Amino acid sequence: MRVRVVLVLSLLALLAGVSDAKEHGHDGMQGSRFPHYFPYPPALKPQVEFWKKIFAQYSEWQVVIHDTEDLDKVYTVLDFRPFLDETGLLDGMTIEQFKAAQTKRELERIRALLLRLHARGGDDSGLTHEEKKIWNLYKDVRDPEKFRKAAEEGRLRSQSGLRERFAEGIRLSRRYLHEMEEIFRKEGLPVELTRLPLIESCFNLRAYSKAGAAGIWQFIPATGRLYMRIDGAIDERRDPLISTRAAARLLKTNYAMLGTWPLAITAYNHGPYGVAKAVKTLGTTDIDKIIRLYRGERFGFASRNFYPEFLAALEVERDYQNYFGPLRLEPPLRYDEVRLEHYLSLQHVAYCANTSTDEILALNPALQEPIRTGRARIPRGYRVRVPAGTAPLFLQRYAALAPQYKAESQNAVFALHKVRPGQTLAHIARQHGTTTAALVRLNGLKSGGQIRVGQTLRVPVRTGSKTEGQLETAQQGSDQPVTLLQASAKTGGTDTTPGKKSIGTKRVVKKPAYVTHKVRQGQTLHQIARRYNTTPEVLRRLNGVSNVRRLQAGQILRVPTNRVIRDT
Repeated sequence: MRVRVVLVLSLLALLAGVSDAKEHGHDGMQGSRFPHYFPYPPALKPQVEFWKKIFAQYSEWQVVIHDTEDLDKVYTVLDFRPFLDETGLLDGMTIEQFKAAQTKRELERIRALLLRLHARGGDDSGLTHEEKKIWNLYKDVRDPEKFRKAAEEGRLRSQSGLRERFAEGIRLSRRYLHEMEEIFRKEGLPVELTRLPLIESCFNLRAYSKAGAAGIWQFIPATGRLYMRIDGAIDERRDPLISTRAAARLLKTNYAMLGTWPLAITAYNHGPYGVAKAVKTLGTTDIDKIIRLYRGERFGFASRNFYPEFLAALEVERDYQNYFGPLRLEPPLRYDEVRLEHYLSLQHVAYCANTSTDEILALNPALQEPIRTGRARIPRGYRVRVPAGTAPLFLQRYAALAPQYKAESQNAVFALHKVRPGQTLAHIARQHGTTTAALVRLNGLKSGGQIRVGQTLRVPVRTGSKTEGQLETAQQGSDQPVTLLQASAKTGGTDTTPGKKSIGTKRVVKKPAYVTHKVRQGQTLHQIARRYNTTPEVLRRLNGVSNVRRLQAGQILRVPTNRVIRDT
């Protein structure tokens, strides 16, 4: 009996400890380096330590030249900080251009040095100091081809430091982190996952990648549209709280499919079926073995390092004062939320809340350029954030607004796209879900459709599409004006099915980036998802499937044509 009492008391103490850890927002991290559900295999130490230095030691004006297979093999570190105050000494080059040119030159020099070492055939006599240093880096590697392989294109790499950006990311994160952690707790997920934006974007709300990924969670358009509203008026990827709800659901789906958090986190970068393929190929769920041994298609440097980066970010963020000293942390976000019953201008929303338009924009980062410039209105149904305590005044002033300020429709707009190097008209058309013929017609191009870098093109805004850059109001008599999407504000997990009606006297509905799949006898949702490199959850939500086990032969499903998860 006494033994039972002791065991019960011990169990209660353990549960109390877990509860206390959750109170502090780290769910089990107290007193240990990482919680058990984020294993840290010893073999990953070189990678984790490398990224800790990138995040916390090396400046953005320092460039590390290193091996991609063994991150502890660092050849040299270029330091451009002494040039920051130099003026007129770079022949008109900016410091960024100078940094890029010197980095390229250094990569070529190190590659030539490695090939010289290979040509020695094992003879280490008469080496220079630098050659001896690199020779010693490989002294434990017995492969006679080691230096030649190290000189290959995929092995030699440069990485700029992130110290300034990472410290700023920690500082900015405190504005949203408390609410983000609450979102993840409600979903039953480890709150440490809310630190993923540190490696995705350093909590830069305006982050935008070459692949079109946006916001702190870096959703690409195809993925974002499955969870959020993305169109010419609203891009919820840029809202840190709405996109956090989307990220929570996405990570939850990854975990349900793959069974471990290291794999689910890696899938955020590489895609769930890509990671599942790695597991099947190697016959293991061990993240260490997958990182070291798997050489599948597109499982490159970014995918292999995503989980080690996450561990490094956790450690640096947890002990940020030891790495950066005291930081002036942003206070937690405080706001009220009101739902618009009409289309309303930004200026009138600010008036009703008795605040500035800048404050409304800061609280609502999903609002796109046409709303910011007054050329479009905030959509009806959108839940606008206003300063804390102003909701009653807002509702009072809103009710008193003259009817002419409460619109029943949206302005018609076109998107403006600035041509980047390497882009073709066909590429731009695919990106915006339109056709080359439409772009030729809207921009008065010649039949050949020749475009140049830096040229600005008008592109039609379609329902649910991502827009890039500014939007302009459609002029009277212009060809095929397209109205913005009319819809309620979407938060993570609500219906964002493309194809809902737009309002306006004229409209052109562009075909969204989906294909149809006719279900064959015996096919399951998992099999179909695997074929199209998406997830059963995405197909279920997109098609309103209530019972995934009861697909009918001949049933037509919509399937996104893009990869569900971005791969960098």
